[in-house]
Amino acid sequence: MQPNYLMISVRFLLEAFHGRGDQGEPEWPPSPLRLFQALVNAAARQGGAETDRALEWIERQPAPNIVATPPAAVQPRDGFKSFVPDNVGDLVAKSWSGGKENDISKYRTAKEIRPTRLPEDAVVRYLWPLADAAAVNLPDCRRMACAISAFGWGIDMVVADAAVVGQTETDALVGERWLPCATGGSVALRAPVHGTLADLRSRYEAFLSRISLVKDAVFKPVPPLAAFAISNYRKSSEMARAPFAVFALRKPDDSAFATFATARKGLHLSGMLRHCATQIAPQMGWDAKRVAAFVLGHGEPRKESHTPVDGPRLVFIPLPSIEYQGKIKGRSVGPIRRVSVSVTGNLDPCEFAAVARALDGQELIDEKTKAPVAYLCKTSCDEGAINRYFAQAREWVSVTPIVLPGHDDPRRLRRKLNEAILSPHEKAAVVEKIESRIDALLRKAMRQAGIPAALADTAQIQWRGSGFMPGVDLAMNYAINEQHRRFRRVHCRMIFQEPVRGPLCMGGGRYAGLGLFAAVPEGGSA
Repeated sequence: MQPNYLMISVRFLLEAFHGRGDQGEPEWPPSPLRLFQALVNAAARQGGAETDRALEWIERQPAPNIVATPPAAVQPRDGFKSFVPDNVGDLVAKSWSGGKENDISKYRTAKEIRPTRLPEDAVVRYLWPLADAAAVNLPDCRRMACAISAFGWGIDMVVADAAVVGQTETDALVGERWLPCATGGSVALRAPVHGTLADLRSRYEAFLSRISLVKDAVFKPVPPLAAFAISNYRKSSEMARAPFAVFALRKPDDSAFATFATARKGLHLSGMLRHCATQIAPQMGWDAKRVAAFVLGHGEPRKESHTPVDGPRLVFIPLPSIEYQGKIKGRSVGPIRRVSVSVTGNLDPCEFAAVARALDGQELIDEKTKAPVAYLCKTSCDEGAINRYFAQAREWVSVTPIVLPGHDDPRRLRRKLNEAILSPHEKAAVVEKIESRIDALLRKAMRQAGIPAALADTAQIQWRGSGFMPGVDLAMNYAINEQHRRFRRVHCRMIFQEPVRGPLCMGGGRYAGLGLFAAVPEGGSA
C-alpha cells in the first residue's frame, strides 16, 4: 500500500521572498518553523481547540520533505536600501527648545533589502508522511492553511492550502526536492519540536506584558524562541556529506611534516591509520567485534572469505598535497602530508566527534620496525594544499586511480582483438562493448559512493591509464589490496550537470584512499 502525505502548499503572489535565516542570510527554502509560526498565527485568529490538536500533531512529527520551485536568484544583485529613523526625537526636540539647530534626518539607520527573487507562480510544498490518513484532521489543517496571507515579511503575500496526497501525486510534483538528513546537509533550517507551540504562546504573553503602566515599572524584554530544532536539508540531487576530520601528519619530534609517497606508500599509510584506530578501542568502549567491523571492515567471522560490513565503517583517506611547483608544473600533486578520517553508514555525529578527539595526537606505528613514524595533529580542511578535495564543483579529476567495482571484460573480448579474422568494423564493435562496460562500472562506482543516480547517469566521463593532473602517476603504479588486483584501475575525469561537494572517493579501494578526486575550479584547468 502506497503511503499518504499531509501536504501544505504555499503559493507566492509576488515574485520575491524576504525571509532570512538565523544569521541574516537569505533563507531558501522557507523553513518548516516559518510555516508552523504562520499556522499558529492563523489558528490564533480563528480560535478553537481543534486547531490546537492539529498543531500539536505537526510539532510531534519529524522534519517534513520540501518540494520548492527553484528561486530565480538566491543572492540577487538588485535590491534597494531603506533608512529607518532612529528613536531620538526627544534629543532633537530638546536641542530645538534650547535654540540650537538640529536635523532629525541625520539620525537614521540604513537597512539593506535584498529579497530572494522567485519565478512567477512559485510554490513551496511541505510533506509529512501519514501512517494513517485519519491521523490528522484535514479540515482543521485546511482552515488554518487557507487563513495564511503572508509568508516571510508582511509584504510577501501568499495563498495556502492543505491536502492529503498519495505517493503517485507526490512523485509528480514539480520542483527541487529537499530532504531532511542527519548530517551532511547543504542548508540548515529551523523546524518545530514538541513544546514549540507552548513556547510561542509564552512569547506572545511576554510581548503583551513587556510594558506596564504601573509607576516605576521596568521594561521586560521578550525572550527569544527556544523550543525548536535545526534540521539539515539537502537536495535530492545532492550527495549526502558524511562527517569527516582532517589530520596533519607530523614527525614524532614535531619538527616538520611526515611525508609519504602517494603511489607506493598510500596503502601502507591507510593500514597504519587502521591500526592506530584500533588502539583507541579501550577508551571508546569497543569490543573485538566492533573493532573488526567498524575499524577494519571485516563483516565475516574468522577464517571465512571477506564479507562487506553491513553498518557504519571508518574510512581512512590519505590526502596528497596539491601545491604550486613552479611555472612549468603549476599546481601539481605531491606526497601525502595529511589524511582525512570519515565514516560510511549511519553513525551518531557525537560518536564520530569522540573518535576524532581520540585520534588527535595518536602515533602511527610502522608495521616492520614497530617504531613511530608520525603522529596525527587535527587541522583544517581549508588549507590550500587540500582544499580542492572538499570544494564544490561540477568538474572533478582523480588524484588516485579508481579500482573498477567489477570485471571490465568478463567475456574476454580483448582476446578477439588479436584475431586476424576480425574485420576493422568487428574490432571497433568489440572496443565499443568494452568501453560501454567500463562506463557502466564507473557510474556504478559513483552510485556506490553516494552520488545521486540522476547525477551519476548524466555525468560526462573520460578515463585512461595516465592522470589528468601534473604529478599523478600511471594507474597501474599504485599499490592496492590483494582483493582488488584482479580489477582494472583507471584515472577519470567527471563533469556533472550540477555542482557536487567533496570529498569524493569511489571504487573498490575507496576505504583506503583509492579513487580520490579533486575539484577543478570553474573556468580553470586540472
